[in-house]
Amino acid sequence: MNTAVIDIGTNTLLLLIVDEHLQRVVDLCRFGRLGKGLDASGNLAADAIAKSLDICREYRGVMDEHGVAVPNVIATQAMREAKNATEFVRPAQEILGATIEIIAGAREAELAYKSVARAFPDLSGPYVVVDVGGGSTELIVTDGTKVVSAVSVPIGAVRLTERHLKSDPPAHHEILELEADIDRHLAPLSLPVGVPLIGTAGTATTMAAVVLALTTYDPDRVTGLRLEPERVVALRDTMLAASTAERRATPGIEPQRADVIAAGIAIYARVISRLHAPVMITCDRGIRWGLAAERLG
Repeated sequence: MNTAVIDIGTNTLLLLIVDEHLQRVVDLCRFGRLGKGLDASGNLAADAIAKSLDICREYRGVMDEHGVAVPNVIATQAMREAKNATEFVRPAQEILGATIEIIAGAREAELAYKSVARAFPDLSGPYVVVDVGGGSTELIVTDGTKVVSAVSVPIGAVRLTERHLKSDPPAHHEILELEADIDRHLAPLSLPVGVPLIGTAGTATTMAAVVLALTTYDPDRVTGLRLEPERVVALRDTMLAASTAERRATPGIEPQRADVIAAGIAIYARVISRLHAPVMITCDRGIRWGLAAERLG
């Protein structure tokens, strides 16, 4: 019996199908960009809704092929925030044959921790799990056995790109505004110092793919890759100095992520500086894996 999880995010829609042993059967990523223009308008854009519904239709067909009748579907920041969320949610539920659960930031953080803990069972605490998404970033502090604290802040790769990075490549003053915005959101948080940072979700895995110069994405090579703080800062500087076209031509960067990846990496660079973290370890297994593990008990 296969189990399916769909994660509807601000930038991507992810489909994971696993078998009864939690082994990957299907793991797909498509870019709906539901958060397009959301920060400024408060609403989902009509073209983003249409594109994302097409992705839902594709995923329904894939699930039918693998014998999944009812998937587990969660949605995150874009659906939490959009005033017109029902314009996507209602037809998407009909297509998928399932209820879409719009999860709170704390729940998203909990699932991120569960995914990482399962991926790295031998990793001793304390450490901080950081999930940079399109519209929000989750930061989870763990002692290695349980969640000590978890918070979701409304900064993400799509949101901050639209808010600050108007030039291509970004102008110096835009970069300063971007980093000041990130620092404002991190400043109130109580975070440990000198502990490892575990980066999960698309921005982190893209960073690993770039370092590895992957022309074909490999989740197993990405998971467990260790990046020194200097490497993270260098990646940020390289991406902020590049145009979208130059990023798109970089091995490891999916074309649909090229316009927003620099802002996402900037978040990781500021977090690793704030933590004085000795290392960033990347993990492909995002919140969809945490939910799949829960459903399988």
